[in-house]
Amino acid sequence: MAASTLFKMYCRTYQGIFRVAVNFLNWKEPELVKGAGSVKKLPEVVKANGHNSVLVVTDKGLMGLHLLDGLFEGLEKAGVKYAVYDGTQPNPTINNIEEARQLYVDNNCSAVIAFGGGSPMDCAKAAAARIARPGKSIQQMRGTLKILKKLPTIYAVPTTAGTGSETTLAAVVSDPSTHEKYALQDPVLRPKYAVLDPELTVGLPPHITSTTGMDALTHAVEAYIGHSNTKGTIAAAEKATKMIFENILKVYENGKDIQARENMLEASYLAGIAFTRAYVGYVHAIAHNLGGMYGTPHGLANAVVLPYVLDFYGETAYKPLAKLADIAGLETSGLSEEKKAKLFIEKIREFNRVLNIPEHLEIFEKDVPVIAQRASREGNPLYPVPKIMDVDDLMKVIRKVGNLG
Repeated sequence: MAASTLFKMYCRTYQGIFRVAVNFLNWKEPELVKGAGSVKKLPEVVKANGHNSVLVVTDKGLMGLHLLDGLFEGLEKAGVKYAVYDGTQPNPTINNIEEARQLYVDNNCSAVIAFGGGSPMDCAKAAAARIARPGKSIQQMRGTLKILKKLPTIYAVPTTAGTGSETTLAAVVSDPSTHEKYALQDPVLRPKYAVLDPELTVGLPPHITSTTGMDALTHAVEAYIGHSNTKGTIAAAEKATKMIFENILKVYENGKDIQARENMLEASYLAGIAFTRAYVGYVHAIAHNLGGMYGTPHGLANAVVLPYVLDFYGETAYKPLAKLADIAGLETSGLSEEKKAKLFIEKIREFNRVLNIPEHLEIFEKDVPVIAQRASREGNPLYPVPKIMDVDDLMKVIRKVGNLG
């Protein structure tokens, strides 16, 4: 059964009010430090801002690859003390966040450097929120505009071209006790500085390059087809989509292509700008909850779920998807709007095949109702999607993703 008329009206009314309200929020974008080797410039920026002790949030994988060595050397040279939290898990937990917060306090830090993919970024942001709001638990800050207090300065250094976390106002956390994955959303979570250094992404394995790249594409597409766009988010999403279509196969096939790596970092950043203001949709709502239930990597989940949700939207998304097909450079001459849109969706499936991303994910039938209910809680009434889904709609899509019939 399709979402009821009353339920749709409630969602659209909520979204309309929120669309007006967000105009009064601070949408200042991070200051950029970019280009090959730009991470080496960060310590002097930190020092110039008066920070003499910082918390670096990362993970053991990146530490093992010695990707942070240059940063550490620069901090030491600049006379900036640092404490390192490298316990971040692929889906950062509340325990990770509390451990990072305690390390910050114990070392009298005054700023946070988030170094890594989406997980260290989310951990760092949420830890900063706890530092600013010591009397509030992560659960109490779940949702939108629940922090509302200035955070320690966050410097974000992405090592993947996918999450766009270096410019977003969200932090996604996992609660192992309930197998839930949910977001904290507040403009105060947006980093003050972002370092886009393509050299940090050169060593990424192909499967991380592919899934994070498709994550960025999902951000751009979901933002673009939603109902809360501005001129700025439209331009950012269009440019991001074009750059991803032009570069994702290049970086997958040749990870050392530094120009393509730089292009993907910029595309990820632009997609982050787009969805930070225009929001995402049910692809993320489902993907977050697959991550919470099964630990499915976020980029992988988004890549697999994306075409199924676009199929569901049908004609409500044909116009923007058709425009993206043109912008992406697909052969659309003489095609109708509907055929252009379907060509765009098929191209996403083709990308997944070439990038060795599976068509389906392992999902158990017994979990479908819970995943759908949690996805509905995340997506409704906030996400300004082309077509409202209720729990029944979500269950149908989730079963297709899991090939459950």
